[in-house]
Amino acid sequence: MEENTSPYVCHVFVCINDRKGERKSCADGKSPAVRKALKKEVEKRGWVGKVRVSQCGCMGLCAKGPNVIIYPQKFWFSDVSENEVIRILACIESLLTNNPV
Repeated sequence: MEENTSPYVCHVFVCINDRKGERKSCADGKSPAVRKALKKEVEKRGWVGKVRVSQCGCMGLCAKGPNVIIYPQKFWFSDVSENEVIRILACIESLLTNNPV
């Protein structure tokens, strides 16, 4: 095993867990569209290489989903819609410029 340091200032995880209607899940709130919007904006703003947007499975709080978490800073956003991506981007921008929101 090789241990490394992350090359990113922050890593954004978007839960896309889909329980197919058996119980509430992040995908019920259109989390794949949230992820797509975040990725598009990260590219548009020239943050590729500094910010990584990834999909992930269940984070354990699907009842409050969709969930988005930023690591290593530990910012957690719940009940996220595509319209609220701008707030997450503002948080990311503050991390990149070292100016707290």
